[in-house]
Amino acid sequence: MTLAMLVFLVTLVFVIWQPRGLQIGTTAVVGAVIALMVGVVNLHDVQAVIAIVWDATLAFIGIIILSMILDEIGFFEYAAIKMAKLSGGNGHKMFVYILLLGAVVSAFFANDGAALILTPILLAKMKYLKMKPLPIFAFLMAGGFIGDSASSPLVISNLTNIVTAGYFHIGFVEYAKNMFLPNLLSIIASIAVLWIYFRKDIPFVIDVSKLPEAHTVIKNQTMFKFSWFFLALLMGGYFIGDYYHLPVSIFALGGALLFLAIATHYKAVKPIMTIKAAPWQVVWFSIGLYVVVYGLKNAGLTDVIASWIRELNTHSDAIAIIGTGFLSAFISSVMNNMPTIMIMDIAIEQVGFVGNEALVYANILGSNLGPKMTPIGSLATLLWLHVLAQKGVKISWAEYMKVGLVITPPVLLAALLGLI
Repeated sequence: MTLAMLVFLVTLVFVIWQPRGLQIGTTAVVGAVIALMVGVVNLHDVQAVIAIVWDATLAFIGIIILSMILDEIGFFEYAAIKMAKLSGGNGHKMFVYILLLGAVVSAFFANDGAALILTPILLAKMKYLKMKPLPIFAFLMAGGFIGDSASSPLVISNLTNIVTAGYFHIGFVEYAKNMFLPNLLSIIASIAVLWIYFRKDIPFVIDVSKLPEAHTVIKNQTMFKFSWFFLALLMGGYFIGDYYHLPVSIFALGGALLFLAIATHYKAVKPIMTIKAAPWQVVWFSIGLYVVVYGLKNAGLTDVIASWIRELNTHSDAIAIIGTGFLSAFISSVMNNMPTIMIMDIAIEQVGFVGNEALVYANILGSNLGPKMTPIGSLATLLWLHVLAQKGVKISWAEYMKVGLVITPPVLLAALLGLI
């Protein structure tokens, strides 16, 4: 256990630190190789990990490629300006509308897509409107938070969702039905808690007349109009795939590549640049870090966690669900939600999936929301901080945790109540 934990902690430190620009995927793969060399995992474990994460990872890449193409077209910038204009210059309405936009983007384009695509757009618009630092901080923190708190409604909304749905063979429709209410409560609670926390920093009036008309930011009208039809078609594909028990990546990645081909035909994107810009490091990050985490499983960590879940199960359903959700949240906040979701999935499987289905969804909610307590909790938050740093906005760990530790628990509790 000590050796497996040491390998994991060193790998995680380098993933977060990224010395000399060392990328997260490279670090994770090196960690996996070390785990193999010292014997905490073997080649059969690597095969087991790939079998668990391949669908989720390829689906994630597809979702991000699709998001990048839409961003090139001006799809998200159009939506952001529309929501800002819809507020009529009322700062508090704009705050709520931007959160609703973040929730929609997170649902259909994953929380990482929201972090990578929506954050720079919002920051640029706020600077264009000459907003002061405190309102900018409030909008950015709220936008970053909703990206994760609203990332539970669909299998495709978060990498953790895809991993867990695949691990327990949960269908697209079944998942959506079970997560509709918890996600709705999470969105409502997020908006309420974030508004209460930041209400004094939100300006009453914002001059939205300075913003350009939404249609002027669209770079390719043909692709913009077609994208609405294509997204509806793609969503239908997910439901068809569920009926025939097909991997979600067939539609997510296949759809993204088809959309890329069409966008190339209409000269809306440069395909080589789009493919190169895709976050391929996430592929190596997912596989590498999960291999390292499998070493913790081999060392008995999942047995310990399974015993805790069994103890929670001796009490009422409410205690078991809330306890499992907060256990997942706490582990995610200190150990990152990517390894947490796998460890918790394996532990729940050891306890028994039948009769404990609600615990699976509680684990997802905990792994999606719990990371917001610390900057290291999720890949989306690390990407979000990286994007902001590139734009000259530095948010310290203390500043982040001051907000995250206060806001996350009540929102998570509200979401978990939707499973009871």
